[in-house]
Amino acid sequence: MPRKLKRYYGRGDLHFLIFSCYRRLPLLRTVRARNLFVQALEKIRERYRFLLVGYVVMPDHVHLLISEAPKVTPSVVLKALKQRVSRDLRKNKRRVWDAQLRLPFMGADVDLPRFWQPRFYDFNVYSRRKKREKLEYRHANPVNRGLVRNSGTWKWSSFLFYEKGERGLVTIDPVD
Repeated sequence: MPRKLKRYYGRGDLHFLIFSCYRRLPLLRTVRARNLFVQALEKIRERYRFLLVGYVVMPDHVHLLISEAPKVTPSVVLKALKQRVSRDLRKNKRRVWDAQLRLPFMGADVDLPRFWQPRFYDFNVYSRRKKREKLEYRHANPVNRGLVRNSGTWKWSSFLFYEKGERGLVTIDPVD
């Protein structure tokens, strides 16, 4: 990843964010881990009051489309979200992580140095066309990765909100 990433904040754009689990390990591959992530996302969304326009939680990474929060940058929001998820999953390690860490290429009692890869990808979404493009890309991700046959069956995404108006696991804030 480039060392001197330039982030553009304060322009009123939406932000398309992608961040990964440590070494792209599938640390969010269980239902329990993904559910814990979306619960934390809802709490952080309420705390910082940013708009959540879209999301998808994959086994090894997450996509978010958010607005800027009134008093903090997306970097601060993401730091708080990653810390909360990491803390909550480590606290519940026996229940959540044990099955995940028994991967064929790792020992059963692996203690990872961190849960998330440092840094994240941030793309400013400045038009309706780009917003739609990023939402469609995000919602197709579980299908493209072979996790489900159609986007509507992956419940850790905002797809059903846009397709059928269903609330889903996290409140979505539609933005034009």
